[in-house]
Amino acid sequence: MATTRTPKPREGAQELHRAGLKATLPRLKILHMLESGEHPHLSAEEVYQRLRNTGEDVGLATVYRVLTQFVDAGLVIRHHFEGDRMVFEMDAGGHHDHMMCVKCGKVFEFHDPAIEERQRQVAERAGFVMEEHALYLYGVCEGMKKSGKCSKK
Repeated sequence: MATTRTPKPREGAQELHRAGLKATLPRLKILHMLESGEHPHLSAEEVYQRLRNTGEDVGLATVYRVLTQFVDAGLVIRHHFEGDRMVFEMDAGGHHDHMMCVKCGKVFEFHDPAIEERQRQVAERAGFVMEEHALYLYGVCEGMKKSGKCSKK
């Protein structure tokens, strides 16, 4: 069962200050982009390209640095997928898992209580105390399968 989460609106400058970061223009713009929910999973290159497309004069190194600061401050989660694909999303709380299309590279979220319960049971039977987990499914999205065009574009 696929789900789409809408991040809670935040006060950008206040959120950055609470995280111990100065509210610089690049940080505010990147935070807003991730919070908008329009594209909840973005790579650093995608963030950079979107900023450049809106006329922002920002370097790719700055985007990487800001995203890493956001991860360190607990504002953003970094996901590493096979094939060296790395995406960032706002930490909106709550757990969900991901599916990645191996054709178009888009990342889709889902949450399935039955899968969550099964994982808990497997860990318990093994005497393993699970603190957290990540489940990544790799396949081909419906749009790519049917028409060769991404489902999310």
